[in-house]
Amino acid sequence: MSVRAFTRLTKENGIAILTIDNPPLNVLSERVGLEIRECVTEVEHDEEVVVLIVTGAGRAFIAGADIKEFPSKMARGEAKKMALEHFHTYNRLDFLPKPTIAALNGVTLGGGLELAMACDIRIAGESVKLGLPEIKLGLFPGAGGTQRLPRLVGEGRAKELMFIGDPITAQEAWQIGLVNKVVPDDKVLTSALDMANVLATRTLTALSRIKKAVDKGLEMDLTSGVLYEAELLDEVFQTEDIVEGCNAFLEKREPKFKHR
Repeated sequence: MSVRAFTRLTKENGIAILTIDNPPLNVLSERVGLEIRECVTEVEHDEEVVVLIVTGAGRAFIAGADIKEFPSKMARGEAKKMALEHFHTYNRLDFLPKPTIAALNGVTLGGGLELAMACDIRIAGESVKLGLPEIKLGLFPGAGGTQRLPRLVGEGRAKELMFIGDPITAQEAWQIGLVNKVVPDDKVLTSALDMANVLATRTLTALSRIKKAVDKGLEMDLTSGVLYEAELLDEVFQTEDIVEGCNAFLEKREPKFKHR
């Protein structure tokens, strides 16, 4: 494992916290993206971790891509390579078979919002600004933003946000379904940890299949999605955890799941 200069990964009680620390605004350089991907891969293979929280150090979650890298991407095909590298990083989060929570502690723009949208849950501080301002540079979101945003908030609102490029408040983001919860700025990580602690008591056997059923089901018609859901449910019924869950319910006690 390489030395990580811009990220920290801590783990305790089934919860991993990935903190992006690239001051002053945690811009998403190629190196930062690679470190995030490395951390997510480590979490995926750690059987003790049930849920991952992603947050930023200081006053930003991620303020966007590192624009200083853009001049080197002007040759034909270079911007595509850069976009797909970042998209690959976001996909590692999106496809992680464990719940992910983005704790948005500060400004969340451009590539930062693209990364947050790849997480399952987003919790924002009340003063946080969120947006995709790429249009103001003559660009547009190119690492999944044009695809993930309309899936979350609908086509019309997504186009408006990307056409204009102005950030919105955390409260506005909650109103359109872009974030799940808005909390006081000093409670963002605490709120994420509260949710993560609940998830950590659940069985990863079921959590991972909920995530697969929702994510893949959204790409299917309703009947195909229900059939896929039934297949995943059948898999769960073959595990030790379903036995423990039923026994705990009948015995009026808390379940002690093994598959975390």
